[in-house]
Amino acid sequence: MSDTPLPGTPPSGKPLANRIAVVTGASRGIGRAASLALAEAGAHVIAVARTQGALEELDDAVRNAGGSATLVPLDLCDYDAIDRLGAAIHERWGRLDALVGNAGVLGKLMPLGHIDPKVWSNVMDVNVTANWRLIRSLDPLLRRSDAGRAVFVTSGAASSCRAYWGPYAVSKAALEALVRTYAAETATTPVRAMLLNPGPLRTAMRKAAMPGEDPDTLRTPEDLAPHIVRLASPDWTESGAIYDFPTDRVLTPQKPA
Repeated sequence: MSDTPLPGTPPSGKPLANRIAVVTGASRGIGRAASLALAEAGAHVIAVARTQGALEELDDAVRNAGGSATLVPLDLCDYDAIDRLGAAIHERWGRLDALVGNAGVLGKLMPLGHIDPKVWSNVMDVNVTANWRLIRSLDPLLRRSDAGRAVFVTSGAASSCRAYWGPYAVSKAALEALVRTYAAETATTPVRAMLLNPGPLRTAMRKAAMPGEDPDTLRTPEDLAPHIVRLASPDWTESGAIYDFPTDRVLTPQKPA
């Protein structure tokens, strides 16, 4: 990987006024913080998560911040429902300006040979296949935007390949290949597709993976959220790269010799 200076400056005002954004995993953690930040930046947020009650709490917070949201209780493993989501967005708005593919699962931390096939399949279904189905359903809508932006949350686990992190690491490596391929296929369109490495953040997934870690030593999803707004903004021009939040850099994969 090589890195290039981060383009642009942090957004101010309402850079996403009148824009439509989908956020998955919107009810907590990174997804909740991203939804609030996007709404505060002027976007109408289509908030996708499994839990109705948590989505309603998010909606209250969005309204209190002066924003607006559409709540979509949806299990991302219900792929037909993802197709229906695309059809509903097309019917109501005719386009999509931003997609934040944040939802993900950790699976189990254990040796590869000990992992139950159901655990493996669930991690791949949520972290990889669901994001492909989102691209499949929402790509035509992103192409109808004047500046469609797709942002997918990855992890350093994709390249570190630590012992016992097999399903999660493999799924994030596959996600990176998926998004880089999508970026290549949309290179001549108004769509830009980015990966986002949040690094260690104070989230429920991090707590499950690192139970002995002091959460007060970590940055929060709210610290990350303004950068998601920047990646979703029309003036973002990079594609097929990773925005690395811990170093505030864009990491561009090396091309084969």
